[in-house]
Amino acid sequence: IERIAEWEKSWKTVVTHAFERNLAYQKQKELMIKPDFKALHPFLQVLPKEEYINAILREINQLARFSDAYSISMTNLYLTLGRYIYKKYQFQRKLKAGVIENSIRIYEKYLEWYMRKKPVNSVNGRVKWQQLAQKANRSGICSEMVVPEWPRNVLLNVGEFLYKIILNDVKISHVSKPDASERQIPAFYLLFRKQTNNFLTEEIKPHPYLHRLYKDSHPETLTFETILLPTCSPPRPWVDIDTGGYLFSKVAFIRDPYMTPTILLKNTPTGQLYPALDCLNQLGSIPWRINVPMLDILIQIFREGGSEKLDVPQSPSALPSLSELISSSDMDKSKISKLALQLRRRKNEMYSLWCDCLYKLSLANHFRDKVFWLPHNLDFRGRAYPVPPHLTHLAADLGRSILMFAQGKALGPKGLDWLKVHAINLTGMKKREPIDERLKFANEILDLIVDSARNPLTGKMWWTKSDEPWQTLAACKEIDNALQSPNVEKYVCRLPIHQDGSCNGLQHYAALGRDQIGAESVNLYPSNTPQDVYSVVATMVDEYRKIDAEAGDEVAKALEGYVTRKVIKQTVMTTVYGVTKFGGRLQIARQLSDLKEFNQDYTWHGSLYLVEKTFQSLRTMFTSAKEIQDWFTECARVISTRCNQYVQWVTPLGLPVLQPYFKRIKSSSQNKLIRKPDTLKQKNAFPPNFIHSLDSSHMMLTSLYCEQAGITFMSVHDCFWTHACTVDIMNRICREQFIALHCEPILEDLSEFLCKRYEKHFTSGQRLVKQRDNDLSLEVFKKLPKKGDFDIRKVQSSRYFFS
Repeated sequence: IERIAEWEKSWKTVVTHAFERNLAYQKQKELMIKPDFKALHPFLQVLPKEEYINAILREINQLARFSDAYSISMTNLYLTLGRYIYKKYQFQRKLKAGVIENSIRIYEKYLEWYMRKKPVNSVNGRVKWQQLAQKANRSGICSEMVVPEWPRNVLLNVGEFLYKIILNDVKISHVSKPDASERQIPAFYLLFRKQTNNFLTEEIKPHPYLHRLYKDSHPETLTFETILLPTCSPPRPWVDIDTGGYLFSKVAFIRDPYMTPTILLKNTPTGQLYPALDCLNQLGSIPWRINVPMLDILIQIFREGGSEKLDVPQSPSALPSLSELISSSDMDKSKISKLALQLRRRKNEMYSLWCDCLYKLSLANHFRDKVFWLPHNLDFRGRAYPVPPHLTHLAADLGRSILMFAQGKALGPKGLDWLKVHAINLTGMKKREPIDERLKFANEILDLIVDSARNPLTGKMWWTKSDEPWQTLAACKEIDNALQSPNVEKYVCRLPIHQDGSCNGLQHYAALGRDQIGAESVNLYPSNTPQDVYSVVATMVDEYRKIDAEAGDEVAKALEGYVTRKVIKQTVMTTVYGVTKFGGRLQIARQLSDLKEFNQDYTWHGSLYLVEKTFQSLRTMFTSAKEIQDWFTECARVISTRCNQYVQWVTPLGLPVLQPYFKRIKSSSQNKLIRKPDTLKQKNAFPPNFIHSLDSSHMMLTSLYCEQAGITFMSVHDCFWTHACTVDIMNRICREQFIALHCEPILEDLSEFLCKRYEKHFTSGQRLVKQRDNDLSLEVFKKLPKKGDFDIRKVQSSRYFFS
């Protein structure tokens, strides 16, 4: 520790001198270049010198902890450091202008309003913030200020300038041999690492001696950017596409890995985006807390090395070494090489899962006694996601089990029943049984539920047989707590109760096509028992298999007894979202390979057979869905090939959507790379993306009407959450809004939009041409699929539409 403290003190002096020297040289160099040259040195003087020095020292501290298994490319490190400097500059500009102080004043008044109990149908968070901001503006108080963004090349160059100091000037004292004298060597060095695509990337590594000293002397700390963490107070409401989520840290309204459709959004009137903004505000306004008893159990298991049986990630050290796996006699070099590759991949997978779990549990432990909030934003289709990626309800089973609503509500007369039904729903044991039967089953095994709650790791462990074991255990604990309460109806419950859509993509297709048979298969039509489309498809596939087996097909014979709901479920679920036969084959192959009794020699041929029969069954059951899907695909093909444009549409709630898939091609005239729509991706992605934009519209409508009704609402796409006492209210609103959405002429509006949007198109020579009235493009856009006679209002009485 003393040696590191000594180094850090000397580094500050060295870095300060190096920064002053390199900045003076940079200025001198840029004075000799053309006047129109965009100089770098002004960006290195917008902050006090100490800010740059501290940024470098902060970076050194983080780099010293880099292990051999963890590395980031230099380009990403330059960008990250450049953005850090820009954010400091942005904050300083706003601080000097008084914007920070004024925003805090408005936020304090907003919090006073937030904490007051509000009557039903009162103004929402966006409206309240706008009222407060307008009042402040009339008083001459500025609460907004746009600080120009720095271009990407400036961020890169700033980061590179600072990193050169780290690489060239930061040294450590080291004795290489016992009898050698101490000498100064670089603390960090560069290397090139081959990636999976065979490209080499430049990376930085700490000297092993430095890394070892830091690891041995410093406690392990995890450092996160502000936007990667939940907030400890309610998020700032979204009022437009530029401001919302966090009070001072800027976060994108649309998260987009390809390109941000900024121009499209900026050209959209802000009022048109209010439903999307208000939905994000509603989701972000829900306070959360940690389920501490669940967290303590998980931390205990994680510290003890994890558990494969309980699905708690294990460290890669749990794997045997290569030497332990190699038998001494019968393994040739090719087999050893293949085994080594498999072992390396498995270790990387385990390390990734272990780190993910470490982040979740560490953050949950940090927030164990706090109330926190999760700001949300959208993807380009309109689906909502929490901005913090680690501690979130969008996680898998383990991550969800440690979260609860911070605000509890008394169970009321039906709350305990919903708690019990929720526990059974999570197990997956009674998917095809009516809700009354699920409740009856819960009461029959109440002793097992209570035993799970009180003796989770030492009792009969019934909860471990569940599809979602950790969430099931959380439900068992809540049921036990309620039963021990003097008055069950007054017991304050914080556990979210889930209501799941029944193959939600197919529900939207059946509604769009008014398909009676399809509607019955996915619970749009009232029924005494839930219809399970996955089981129906599995039964149909098995009928085909029996016929082929009798005809002598060896693959069909090998599959006897293995055509189950679980094997084909993922393929059925994702077919509606555009999975290809190749993708479906891989999904089924994975399921077959997990079956220990199945003859693995037939895995590949069996998966090919089953994916063909699954697609055939779906075409038979959902003719309307297939016709609509084909129309979407043909429209997208015409837009991306004939019109040379990106596929674009507007959701029923007014959110503009643009598919951001492109490829770079070399321009023959200018000899540079230009972006063009990726025809294949545009075509294949349009059907699933359009359906995603519909399910997001349904979620937004449900969110907004639940807020108006004064009940808690949260969603994981097509799975809606609320308190046990308000499940019935949410279910009513959910059905009403699905009907309202599909009473709109969705396909007709899309057809009209496409005709107007693409009435002009680009030729292959990039010349703009107006379509003729009889043009193929317009004919395709106008050729709407035929509809059936299903009455969409029947959804209101369908108990298992969401259940």
